[in-house]
Amino acid sequence: MILELALPILIPLFAGALSLALWRSVRFQRILAVAATLAMLISGVWLLRSTMDQGFLVMEMGSWPAPFSIVLVSDMLSAIMVVLNGIIGLAIAIYSLASTPRGHEKFGYYPLMHLLLAGVGGSFLTGDIFNLFVWFEVMLLASFALLTLGGEKAQMEGAIKYVTLNLFSSAIFLSAVGLLYGTIGTLNMADIAQKVAATEDPGMITVIAMMFMVSFGIKAAAFPLFFWLPASYHTPQVAVSALFAGLLTKVGVYALFRVFTLIFTQDTDYTHTILLWAATLTMLTGVLGAAAQFEFRRILSFHIVSQIGYMLLGLALYTPLALIGGVFYIMHHIIVKTNLFLVSGIVYRLLGSYELKKLGGVYKAKPVLAILFLIPALSLAGIPPLSGFFAKFIVIRAGIEAGEWVVTGIALLVGLLTLYSMIKIWAEVFWKKLPEDAADPSRLEGKLHEKHSWAYYVPVVGLGTCTVLIGLWGQPIYDLAEMAATQLLNPQLYIEAVLGEGAQP
Repeated sequence: MILELALPILIPLFAGALSLALWRSVRFQRILAVAATLAMLISGVWLLRSTMDQGFLVMEMGSWPAPFSIVLVSDMLSAIMVVLNGIIGLAIAIYSLASTPRGHEKFGYYPLMHLLLAGVGGSFLTGDIFNLFVWFEVMLLASFALLTLGGEKAQMEGAIKYVTLNLFSSAIFLSAVGLLYGTIGTLNMADIAQKVAATEDPGMITVIAMMFMVSFGIKAAAFPLFFWLPASYHTPQVAVSALFAGLLTKVGVYALFRVFTLIFTQDTDYTHTILLWAATLTMLTGVLGAAAQFEFRRILSFHIVSQIGYMLLGLALYTPLALIGGVFYIMHHIIVKTNLFLVSGIVYRLLGSYELKKLGGVYKAKPVLAILFLIPALSLAGIPPLSGFFAKFIVIRAGIEAGEWVVTGIALLVGLLTLYSMIKIWAEVFWKKLPEDAADPSRLEGKLHEKHSWAYYVPVVGLGTCTVLIGLWGQPIYDLAEMAATQLLNPQLYIEAVLGEGAQP
């Protein structure tokens, strides 16, 4: 039990340390990156299997009993997120073999990647609210360094916005943790959940809940403080963009799911109504921003924002079906969005630009690449039988059953506007003829010149296959989401797993 819980964090930490120790050997760092992320994926699957069998896994540090010890906890939601962390880490490690410049590799790209993956895994598995803050800061440190690696002007401008808003979020988060500890007297999330219902100051608990909502909402790129994401995610190397797009905002979403199903459930009429309208405005503003863009990665970046809204909608509705839809949507979106960024990187390597007006002719010259784009693009828009259709269907049906007609109508409208954006990319990049003033038209007819050009396509094909399989064989994924939602709706199960069966609700 201890091994299953620790490995998803220890593997990337050890790999990062080993990469630093063998700094001069880029070849070794590349091999280690693929091997370590593969091991991380295997350990995540092992953890998921064990969690399915036992319901919860708990590891107490230093032989101290909870709530006095620092604990790692795996429930179904945590285990699912750890597996997704491994999938995306492996895809990015393989893609980086071809796409990452040699200079970036020499100056810490792979150690930083491992550190980021460790931070993500730690955030998913920690059972301590302060250590959630610590793992967030590990992620922030690694992501800021990756974002600025290369030192180009656009990167630095994006990084300033990124780090400023995220530091503001961290300051709110730490303040909320301090107020919560002063009010409740504990940092263990299960113990907080047990004691918060008995507090004599429910008004203070609601204030603290709103502070956590703002902090995690910023990290999830939810309305209104989402603008740091489209200002920064299109600036670094495409492998970094894809890694950020797949994982970073989902850590914020995970944190919202965790605290607003486990801890802050005493005033759901207030807190979850705010979440509902934040989700609606996040969907709408993100998709409208995407519709106004004509740069490949900026369009995809705004769509991260809009799709976050669907996940938050599942949490805000707070019904069994809605939570199933929210968890299902997270699984679908992490894979699809990462894949779209990876496809944009291949197009850039072929034509040397992300500007839609400078691109074209890809379908005629590279029909396989066009198909590899269509799979995640149509899935993002919710076209059956791909994964996105079922994710949207579950969330929208939950909205209808809850009687939220306006929100559900906006969710349907956002789906149509998402399809418009994907068609715009298809028409400009793949269907229309290559403009005469293109930088190097001959590149489109040839092959990618990188030594490991196969590494561009392996993760894209793998992630595309996952998207198709989730659509055609969605029942096991639905079952996983249902098990996660059942646990989220019964926080007493989490409390008893961590504190023992004698814990009071």
